[in-house]
Amino acid sequence: MGEKSRSRGWCGWFLVLVILALVVGAVVITVRKKKGGSDEAAPVPGPPGATVKKYADALKIAMQFFDVQKSGKLVDNGISWRGDSALKDGSEADLDLSKGMYDAGDHMKFGFPMAFTATVLSWAILEYGDQMDTVNQLEPAKDSLKWITDYFINAHPAENVLYIQVGDSKADHKCWDRPEVMTEKRPVTQINTTTPGTEVAAETAAAMASASLVFKKTDPTYSDKLLKHAQQLFTFADKYRHSYSLSIPDVQTYYNSTGYGDELLWAASWLYHATGDQSYLQYVTEHNGKAFAQWGSPTWFSWDNKLAGTQVLLSRLSFFGSKDISSSQKSGLQMYRKTAEAVMCGLLPDSPTATESRTESSHLIWVSEWNSLQHPVASAFLAALYSDYMLTSRTAKLSCNRDSFSPADLRKFAKSQADYVLGDNPLKMSFLVGYGDKYPQYVHHRGASIPVDAKTRCTDGFQWLDSAEPNPNVAIGGLVGGPFKNETYIDSRNNSMQGEPTTYNSAVIVGLLSSLVTTSSAVLSFT
Repeated sequence: MGEKSRSRGWCGWFLVLVILALVVGAVVITVRKKKGGSDEAAPVPGPPGATVKKYADALKIAMQFFDVQKSGKLVDNGISWRGDSALKDGSEADLDLSKGMYDAGDHMKFGFPMAFTATVLSWAILEYGDQMDTVNQLEPAKDSLKWITDYFINAHPAENVLYIQVGDSKADHKCWDRPEVMTEKRPVTQINTTTPGTEVAAETAAAMASASLVFKKTDPTYSDKLLKHAQQLFTFADKYRHSYSLSIPDVQTYYNSTGYGDELLWAASWLYHATGDQSYLQYVTEHNGKAFAQWGSPTWFSWDNKLAGTQVLLSRLSFFGSKDISSSQKSGLQMYRKTAEAVMCGLLPDSPTATESRTESSHLIWVSEWNSLQHPVASAFLAALYSDYMLTSRTAKLSCNRDSFSPADLRKFAKSQADYVLGDNPLKMSFLVGYGDKYPQYVHHRGASIPVDAKTRCTDGFQWLDSAEPNPNVAIGGLVGGPFKNETYIDSRNNSMQGEPTTYNSAVIVGLLSSLVTTSSAVLSFT
């Protein structure tokens, strides 16, 4: 009797200990999960795997907006309602500036954001060209990129001359007509040694340097030409330092620059990747890095501020290595990587340093009323890149103060922002025009709003701006401005704040979707 009691007591205590061990184990697993999971890196993916249909479908749609925006004599353009336009652009300067892309819903060619479009599109191709190719989007991406870089080559007729704008923004915005029939004057604007513009020259240098890498293997002659222009433009930008917003005050209305230091670093970073020339690496890691990089201070990646993009781009060198880097250069690169980590920690919603710049219910990154989707999509693109760098280099965790996060956490964030754009939001509406069953019908876009057979002059077309009917043509692939912070959206053609798609928005959404369309290891080098 007594023996059985002791046996039962022992069994009871054994059960208690087993249960306690299970509880402790569960707590440990929970804590480790919160802190980013295992210290071991996930397996490195190989070549592109199975595609994710929704991202593949969205990428095919997003890529088409570049065709919507093309200027000049169109060749095999898949947009039925578009035709040749602006064929005489640049003629007053004896230049052919007919190519390039219209900025948004208007007919302006603004060189500063167009160059950013080309740089980001190049970056997306360099990083995710294989993923694009799995869904037959690599060649369309390269074609759209070349449409822009052909324009930039012609816009740079001399070492210290760059044409940065076609069209008079005041006159242009007094008209509402199709680009194929526009009659307003199309003056050109240039920067030179007496009216310099460092940020636009440097951004154009970045565009041409990054594009030179894209075409290096398939068209080396064209690649060399782009690189030569890039190097000349960077020298011009750096030697004649002055903001284009001060040289040409009219640009302040639409694309006012907040400074040129970020563009100089961005351009030098791309030139280092394109050439391997140590002087460009020295430029970004030493004196100019200390002057302009704002190390330790996270910023938002956009057409105006390239610092976060530069930090992620240069972090490649510390993840994957580079030859002949001096100790001072290594120190500078570590500062870029630490700042890139701070950017990532700010984006992750569960990080102790997470930004509060989000919508309350859906946690969409939200920074600005105008074109609100630019920042979450650009941020998600950077997060996807950084996640792939970590995964490929077998870097298991990212430390954000007391917590740690994995590459999977960054990819989850990137997906959350992409999914919001594609319809996983309170409105159950896609902000990518043409994707899904519900998307904006009254997009602020002249060509899309006017029937192809309508006979309009400059001001006659305003009847279509004010029409209560949905757009007769679909601005397919356009990423509209996006929701207000309370996650509402007014689908009105007069609502340019929310309803106008931009070409540079297309570059960042194409980059983001390309990163998500399938999994793959990051390329170790662009050359």
